[in-house]
Amino acid sequence: AGGPVGLRLIKDRVLICEVSDTSQTQPHLRRAQLTDEGGRGLFLVAQLTHRWGSRYTSYGKTIWTEQLLDEC
Repeated sequence: AGGPVGLRLIKDRVLICEVSDTSQTQPHLRRAQLTDEGGRGLFLVAQLTHRWGSRYTSYGKTIWTEQLLDEC
């Protein structure tokens, strides 16, 4: 599946990371079996971030995450 992939990082009270692509396929969280070659990405994202979600755009979809930032 070709097409451009975009990445956007926004630092505010949280760190927002957005990854966009041209696919219209809605991502879904699943647990990969030990013998699966793929299917772990969204599970890892859910484990390592505060919140995550996805939205459709006019050219595909965007998956976003929010990561809490430590107070410095």
